[in-house]
Amino acid sequence: MEKTVADLRKDYTLQGLSETDIDPNPFIQFRKWFDQACSAKLPEPNAMTLSTATPDGKPSARMVLLKDFDARGFVFFTNYNSQKGQELAENPQAAIVFWWAELERQVRISGHVEKVSENESDKYFYSRPFNSRLGAWVSNQSEIISSRDILEQSMEELQKKYQNQDVKRPPHWGGLRVIPMEIEFWQGRPSRLHDRLRYTCTDNNTWKIERLSP
Repeated sequence: MEKTVADLRKDYTLQGLSETDIDPNPFIQFRKWFDQACSAKLPEPNAMTLSTATPDGKPSARMVLLKDFDARGFVFFTNYNSQKGQELAENPQAAIVFWWAELERQVRISGHVEKVSENESDKYFYSRPFNSRLGAWVSNQSEIISSRDILEQSMEELQKKYQNQDVKRPPHWGGLRVIPMEIEFWQGRPSRLHDRLRYTCTDNNTWKIERLSP
């Protein structure tokens, strides 16, 4: 008998997550899990789902790549004129999710979003490969185009133009930082009785840890 989507299921059995296992600082805890995801050689462990919403609440989500994180928050880069860029300019709240299936782990983060400094955007932009820097100029991200030929033609023109020149960062391209108010660490457990530990930022900038029912 052919399986249906509802028949797909897996019991999570690798490990648990207790209050005694985690660091009081969620950024240190994230670093621990992120390093383990990298050590496990997972494909693009920095891939994350980014969810945004318009001021009237219409949501959208897409995959982006985490490029930096520290105690200030989690950074990704984009075209500020893109759909996500415009939504975040009008409603600077976002949620991000990391899913590391092979480790049976998920991290959910939500908070306020702000632009990183010009220096931070420049530093990352100039670390990118030559063609990736050109791509930031070629693509009017999220806008309708009539064919792929337009992109390829523009790319060829810029490759010739900047063959022996430096490629400056476009003013509409740079970094955004998600400043978390909540961070939840999820570890899969048998019988769907998963471990969920949530950090919440308090008024005095300390972190409260609570266990959530799965």
